[in-house]
Parts: sequence; structure tokens; C-alpha cells
Amino acid sequence: MTLVRHELKQGRTAFMIWTAAVGGLLAVCVFLFPEMKGEMEGVSDIFSSMGSFTAAFGMDRLNFGTLTGFYAVECGNVLGLGGAFFASLCAVGILSKEEKERTAEFLLAHPVSRRQIIREKLAAVLIQVTAMNLIIYAVSLGSIAAVGETVPWKEINLLHLAYYLLQLELAGICFGISAFMRKGTVGTGLGIAAVMYFLNLIANIAEPAEFLKYITPFGFCEGADIVADGSLDGRLVAIGMAVGLIGVTAAYVKYCRKDIR
Repeated sequence: MTLVRHELKQGRTAFMIWTAAVGGLLAVCVFLFPEMKGEMEGVSDIFSSMGSFTAAFGMDRLNFGTLTGFYAVECGNVLGLGGAFFASLCAVGILSKEEKERTAEFLLAHPVSRRQIIREKLAAVLIQVTAMNLIIYAVSLGSIAAVGETVPWKEINLLHLAYYLLQLELAGICFGISAFMRKGTVGTGLGIAAVMYFLNLIANIAEPAEFLKYITPFGFCEGADIVADGSLDGRLVAIGMAVGLIGVTAAYVKYCRKDIR
């Protein structure tokens, strides 16, 4: 577990910054809700008549006057984008940075197999993503209790679970990509997360593009669908987890055969 501890130590600053940023923004959104609650009653009707814009974010199917509707859109966007960016950044350079930083010879000179390196680096990614989600979940519940609102347990749990699974899928994809790269870049991780987000917006706006929901993990994180159905779309979740596992498998196959310089 030496490599796991090393990776966690190296990523500690980024972890604290991203967790504080996402958790802080989420708390601010919750604290704003009581002040906006009365004004939001009429906002839902306005949004429902704005066409493609509201369809893109599912705002035409949610009541902003309720904590559930407000949380699904406002907090959901913060958690979705922030969590996606963090998970992608954690994984996209973790296997390639040894070549980028010229430390590959030092690492591989130790009595550790490449499979062990992959396992421990993957474990470090999963620990960081899971820890961030647990902290943010606690911040969310604490913020809701602080403003005196009743916690909608089912919806909150489903929304946080959906975004956690989204992050696992993106982490798996980026982990696989990392094995093929020699110089992992921040832009690659951010780009993958951003593209997936915009693919979901396109799928919401254009009916012929609904098939994109089978490509992007944001497809099973749609707040309006989760609140309305009271569950996640098992088919989309299964596809997403399969894609993430394919990414991890690709990392194993490539890294074990890779000519590391």
C-alpha cells in the first residue's frame, strides 16, 4: 500500500481544493433556497415556457418552489460538473505521469509488478473520489438541516448515488486513456468531462439525439427523471459501469505491455 499512500499524499492539495470548492458551492445553493423559496413558485411556470433552454436542464419538469426541484437542478449541476472534473483529473494522468516526470525508472526498479502498480494507483483514484463524495454528502445534509428544511432522503440519496456512479465511469474511462498516454494533460480530463456534459444537453434538446444518453454518464444523472421516477435508469447505469470497467481493463492490458520510457 506504499504506492497508494504516495498517490494520496501527492493528490492531497487538489483533493482538498476540489472538495472545498464543490462542497462550498453546494452549501451556498442550499442556504440560498429559503430566501428564494417564495419567489420560485412562479419561476417554474416561466421556465416551462422557455422551450429548448429549459429542456436542456430538465427545468420544465421540476418545481423550483420545492427543495427537491431546486436541489436537483442547482446543486445537481454543481455536483455533476465539479465531481466529473475532479474524477477525470484524478485518473487521466495517474499512469502516464511517471514518464512525464521522468520517474518511471525509479518506480519500476522497485520489487513491484506492473499489475500491482495499476491496482494501487486505481485504488488511490477510487479512495479520493469516494472520500470527496462522502464529505460532500455530509455537507449537503448538514446544510439542509441548518436552513430548517426536511431532508428528502430518497431523492437526495438517489441524486448523490447517480453522480458518484458518473464519477466512477469517467474515472474508469480516463484511467484507461492514461495508460495509452506518455504525457497526461489536465486538458484531456477536463475535455472528456465537458464533452460528456454537453452531449447530455444535446440529447435533452433534440429528440433524434436521445441515443446520446447511452454514451454519456450524465444521461442517468438527469435530476428531473430521478425525481419523477423515484429511481435510476438501471439500463443506463449498467452501460455506464460496463464502459468504466472496459476503461480499467484496457489500462491493465496496455500498461502491462507498454514500453515505458
